[in-house]
Amino acid sequence: MSRIQEILAKAERDGTARRTTPGGFTATPGPSAFVPPPVITPRVDGTSALDEATFVRTDEAPPAPAAAASSTVEPRPVTAGIRLQPPEGRTASASLHPLLVAAIDPHSTAAEHYRSVRARISHREETMPIRTLMLTSPGAGDGKSITAANLALTMAQEFQRQVVLVDADFRGSSVHALFGLDAAPGLAEVLEGELTLDEVMVYLPDYRLTVIPAGRTPQFPTELLGSTAMRRITDALRGRFDRVLFDTPAVMPLADAGTLAPMADGVLIVVRAGQTQRPALQRALAAFDEERVLGVVLNDTV
Repeated sequence: MSRIQEILAKAERDGTARRTTPGGFTATPGPSAFVPPPVITPRVDGTSALDEATFVRTDEAPPAPAAAASSTVEPRPVTAGIRLQPPEGRTASASLHPLLVAAIDPHSTAAEHYRSVRARISHREETMPIRTLMLTSPGAGDGKSITAANLALTMAQEFQRQVVLVDADFRGSSVHALFGLDAAPGLAEVLEGELTLDEVMVYLPDYRLTVIPAGRTPQFPTELLGSTAMRRITDALRGRFDRVLFDTPAVMPLADAGTLAPMADGVLIVVRAGQTQRPALQRALAAFDEERVLGVVLNDTV
């Protein structure tokens, strides 16, 4: 059994033993949509074969929401030649979900683990360019959206880094809810030619992060993600931002993630202790070219 399978088997046993109710983020409207799991503790491996994937255990409980003043980061100057802030009316003040610890509680153990993921990705850049990053999971409820949002916030905290988080999960969009934003307009309207990128970008000056919501649910989401328009949007964002993170649908049973993968420099697969099964992870890994998979993030461990 490979190292990653051993780790996942142990996580399955530990997670099943301690879980009494389902957790995670459910993409439904209203305050009841958020059912917080135990603290997210992600780690990502640095090997192409994924044989050395690791995870970190912690007994720290999820942090309570902090006051707005404690999570505010002073906006940085915009790099010359790049207009990071969208047009007037598209700058917003975010209302962060409590699990976005990278901004709410940046000194917590969980936030430090997200910085570890960021550092490992930066280390991989010594051998390959990683400007566009796709996050997916074997199945629904693994925590990929929360991981994507925390990682984006962590990357935006880097000096002179310009970061955009794109919600490309048309069937179960949740990024907008994590930041307290409107669901539309968003990526779908740009892909269908109704709006421009600037018209759907939402810049969060307190966190130096730009967010593109998913927008309305399109009729043919898989075809849109694999379209020439999507490639053009990806190229435009690549030229404008230092980091482009796509929150994409789960691998199974949809084809959406695999359709978008060729446009990304790297893929992170998010799995959840006590929920993700080994066959599901194997199928997810098989859906991508091995050289594109940067690692596996294991969350919801205590």
